Amino acid sequence: MARVVRFHSHGGPEVLRIEEIAVPSPGPGEVRIRVRALGLNRADALMRNGTYIETPSLPSGLGLEAAGFVEAIGEGVAGFAPGDAVSIIPPRSMARWPAYGELVTFPAEFVVRHPPSLSFEAAAATWMQYLTAYGALIDIAHLCRDEPVVITAASSSVGLAAIQIANRIGAVPIAVTRTSAKKTALLDAGAAHVVALAEDDLQARLRAIAPQGVRVVLDPVGGPIFTPLAAAMAHGGILIEYGGLSPEPTPFPLFEVLAKTLTLRGYLVHEITGDPARLQTAKRFILDGLASGALRPIIARTFRFEAIAEAHRFLEAGEQFGKIVVTV
Repeated sequence: MARVVRFHSHGGPEVLRIEEIAVPSPGPGEVRIRVRALGLNRADALMRNGTYIETPSLPSGLGLEAAGFVEAIGEGVAGFAPGDAVSIIPPRSMARWPAYGELVTFPAEFVVRHPPSLSFEAAAATWMQYLTAYGALIDIAHLCRDEPVVITAASSSVGLAAIQIANRIGAVPIAVTRTSAKKTALLDAGAAHVVALAEDDLQARLRAIAPQGVRVVLDPVGGPIFTPLAAAMAHGGILIEYGGLSPEPTPFPLFEVLAKTLTLRGYLVHEITGDPARLQTAKRFILDGLASGALRPIIARTFRFEAIAEAHRFLEAGEQFGKIVVTV
C-alpha cells in the first residue's frame, strides 16, 4: 500500500485527496520508484480543473514530475537497479502514469539517472522546464550565439530555464514580466534585460534593445501582447507559443506576419519527449548543463506531501519565482 493524490471530481485544490492504494509490481519494461520529491506544473492544475488537453476517467491521479530511488524493475529493463537515484521525463498522459504518490511506476524510457550532485528536490524540478525550453529554443528555433531572444512569463520555471539555456549558448535573453518587482531576481538569474509590461512600452523597449528586431520569441501567454511582440520581431522571425495564460483574446497580427514573413508556431513538449532521437539529444544537452552548473533549477517554494492542496493554491496564485516542489 502507498499514499497517492487523487481527485474524484473536477474543481479547485480542495478536491485533491490523499488516499492509500495497492501499487502493483512493475510490468515488463517498467520501473517502480520510491518518490522523494514531486515537481508541480500548471498542467496539473488544468487537469484537476477539467480544462487540460487530457480528460481522465475519475477518480484520477495526476502529476508529471518526480524524483526518488528505484525500488523495483520489471522484466526486460536494463540500465537501472534498485537503489538508483532517478527522476522522471514527463509522459504524454499523467492519468496513465501519475507522479503524485509515494510509489509510482513509469516506463523505463521515461526514467533518468540524474547527476549525483542534484538533490531530489532539484531533480523533480528539472525535466519539464528544461525540455520545454530546449525544444523551443534549440531544437525548433535554432537560437544562435549573440542573438537576442524574448522570453515572456520569465519568472516561471520554463522562463528561467530558457534564460539559462540562452546564456549557455551565448545568446542574449530578454526577460518580460508583469511588473518590476522581480527585476533584480531576473537579472540575478541571468537575464540581460528585463521589460515590465505594466510599466514599459513593450514594443518600444524591445526595439531599443534590439533595433534590428528579435528573431525568436518564446511565449506562454498569448492575448494582447501578440501585437507588440510581432511589431518588434525581425524579418523571418518565429514566435513559439506553448501556453495560453491570458484570459483575453489573442489578436492575429496579420500585416506584421505578411510584411516580415513571420512564423507563429504552436508547441508542446511532447514533440521532444515523443521522439526518441530528439529526446536523447535533449537529455544530453540538459545533463551536461546540470553537471557543469550552467543549468541550475530554481525552486520557488517547497511543500510537504500532506499540504498538496496548499501547494496547488500557491501554484494558481501565479506569484512564484521558479518551480514549486513537494517533498514526500
